[in-house]
Amino acid sequence: MSTLPLSEYVVLGIFGLIVATTVAGALIAVLSRRMIRGVAGLALCSLGLAGLYYFLNSPFLALMEVLIYIGAVCVTIVFGIMLSETDEPEAGEKPARERWWTALSALVSAAIFWGLCHLALHSAWPSAGVQATNGSVREIGVALLTTYSLPFELISLVLLVAILGALTLARGGRTKS
Repeated sequence: MSTLPLSEYVVLGIFGLIVATTVAGALIAVLSRRMIRGVAGLALCSLGLAGLYYFLNSPFLALMEVLIYIGAVCVTIVFGIMLSETDEPEAGEKPARERWWTALSALVSAAIFWGLCHLALHSAWPSAGVQATNGSVREIGVALLTTYSLPFELISLVLLVAILGALTLARGGRTKS
């Protein structure tokens, strides 16, 4: 049995911390009852994803994750929350219908998670066949506008939907008494 050097344990610890940050942020975003806490969870999850990108030797994508999702999307949602009317959730027992949907969604999520884990662990992964590059901004720009133009456009549509959602929240404004 071989033992890993101390530096490998440090790298594994940092990776575990980044993954834990991402999962904790996602859970906060999904499970929180208040909108502002959900946005904070989304920002924490995006920060963890930026850490994963940086861990995968892609500092440009890590920076874009922070700038776009935390700096633009989360801030836009926060402005939408600030401009919409306050709507505090009621404390108390969940209705039976809501508990049923919660259990069903948890079951479907667990099945999808298990399927993806099974697929990832038991599939033969072919090599990508892509040459390693230095990751300069020029190479990324050329790749985004040629090879990866469709995913690049789909990301812009996701950002558009996020902005429209924030504007929809803000459109109602505060109620006048």
